[in-house]
Amino acid sequence: MQSTVLVSAFAEIAREKDIDRDTLQVIVEDVFRTLIKKRYGADDPEAFEVIFNPDNGDYQIIHIRTVVEDYDLEDPVMQIEESAALEIDEDYEVDDEVAETIQINDFGRRAVQTALQTFRQRIRDIEKENIYRDYSELMNEIVVGEIYQTRRREVLVIHNKVELVLQKEGQIYKDRYRKGDMMRAVVEDVVPADQAGAGPQVVISRTAPVFIERLFELEVPEIYDGIVEIKKVVRMPGDRAKVAVVSHDDRVDPVGACVGVKGSRIHAVVRELGNENIDVIPWTKDKMEFIKRSLAPAKPIEVELHDELDPPRARVTVPADEVSMAIGRGGQNIRLASKLTGYELDVYRDIRSDEEDVEIGEFSDVIPAEMIRKLKNIGCDTAKAVLELSPDELARRTELPVETTLKIVMLMKAEFVDEEAEAKAEAKAEAEAEAEAEAKAAAAALLEVGILDAASEEASEEEAAEEAAADAEDGVVEEAVTAEDAGIEEPASGEALTDDVAADAAPTEDVATEETVATEAVAAEEAATEEPASEETPSDEAASDETAAEETASEDTAADAATPEENGIEDIASEESVDEAAEAEAEETDETEGEPAGI
Repeated sequence: MQSTVLVSAFAEIAREKDIDRDTLQVIVEDVFRTLIKKRYGADDPEAFEVIFNPDNGDYQIIHIRTVVEDYDLEDPVMQIEESAALEIDEDYEVDDEVAETIQINDFGRRAVQTALQTFRQRIRDIEKENIYRDYSELMNEIVVGEIYQTRRREVLVIHNKVELVLQKEGQIYKDRYRKGDMMRAVVEDVVPADQAGAGPQVVISRTAPVFIERLFELEVPEIYDGIVEIKKVVRMPGDRAKVAVVSHDDRVDPVGACVGVKGSRIHAVVRELGNENIDVIPWTKDKMEFIKRSLAPAKPIEVELHDELDPPRARVTVPADEVSMAIGRGGQNIRLASKLTGYELDVYRDIRSDEEDVEIGEFSDVIPAEMIRKLKNIGCDTAKAVLELSPDELARRTELPVETTLKIVMLMKAEFVDEEAEAKAEAKAEAEAEAEAEAKAAAAALLEVGILDAASEEASEEEAAEEAAADAEDGVVEEAVTAEDAGIEEPASGEALTDDVAADAAPTEDVATEETVATEAVAAEEAATEEPASEETPSDEAASDETAAEETASEDTAADAATPEENGIEDIASEESVDEAAEAEAEETDETEGEPAGI
């Protein structure tokens, strides 16, 4: 291999790896010294001098030796016999220095190949050092690269011809990666070559909290200029994040600066994070106020700090209808608030005086005292407070097994189920009592109506009796009440009633209409016309009056035995029937006054 070819190969590799001339000069000198050491077994800087010009590719290797007398040679690398020196130049004498140029071909082909491999190895080493140095300076800074390979647990990204690794832990679970797509990420760690093996490993991440900070710096000029400062960022990648900000200029609203006009600034950050919800919270030195703000959108009523505990805890009381809002879906809101404030937050419901709840201490007969203490430490001092947390969240906060917390939740639910059953039974009993009272009141009202109807019926009967007595005095009263009207079967004087006139005992209809009464009266007139009139004596008339009175008394007795509803309706019908019967008797009497008495 020609020396010019070797030097040009060195220069080409250096250009590909972006190696500067000073570094290239040092590398070439080191390669030549490696060749010298391999051939001569030593690399004494006083014996060998390497001269290299990186501009035009010229190089020169000089071997310097001291002239000694013949047979006094002790070190062939550092010394040369006088006879050998005279062959080079006749002017050399003992103790003179002989400078001899070494050609690259003098090392042999194999040595030259070794030198080339050594050169490449040195280039790789320098390249690794440069990568480690450059990306160490880019720590926690955003880089933009192209995805060129996706694996099961990692994604490889190319940035400035350097391979970056996006591990599973640094990926947002909502993201989908395709080869050729551009991606933003923040440099999270740089692993040295001696630990990584082949070379330094640059680890990037999209889930680190600092990634949100850098995105806000890109979108919000006030943060980049230092007017607005991001105090702390906590996040659950892909779901929710909380950012505490403070303004160093009273004229600038930190929250408004981060959100932007109509949310234009924060929407850009949200889109980059896969629609991750971001809560921007104004930071304050007041710990209690900062805890209240961190639980947004819930609005706590009271905060009580316990700094003496390890870790410090805070008791937060919120309205009953905002407990789920304060805890958040899956406990996201309260977890992020705890990380943001540095306090373990225990959320308590604001129990109203008229609200039913059960103190956790009342379960001491079935729950050990140690478990009750742990539940109280996390703010679960009542049964409903326990039910507001899932068994997994209870297990995480109390450090109890999930099976134990599941049993506790089931026990609390059973307590409220029993109370609900008792409440339903009491409500049912009260409803039944009210219905019974209403029924009794209705019955009393109907009974009162029935008594009034009976009194009016008695008055009507008295009027009818007075009219009958007046007719008897004139000698024209004649019995005209048929068996159907009286409700019993009664034979007529001198002969039995015909089958057409006989009827059933008492009418069964609930209401007797005027049409029915008129029909019965017409039937009675026809029956009286068909039968021969019989001569009635005053004694017979008296007997008829007594019989009518007995029938009226029997009807009154039957009316009193009926229900209040029947008394109120059938008595009115009976009264109308008696009036009609009296009118019919009067008409018959008028018709029979001129007829001769029968035999």
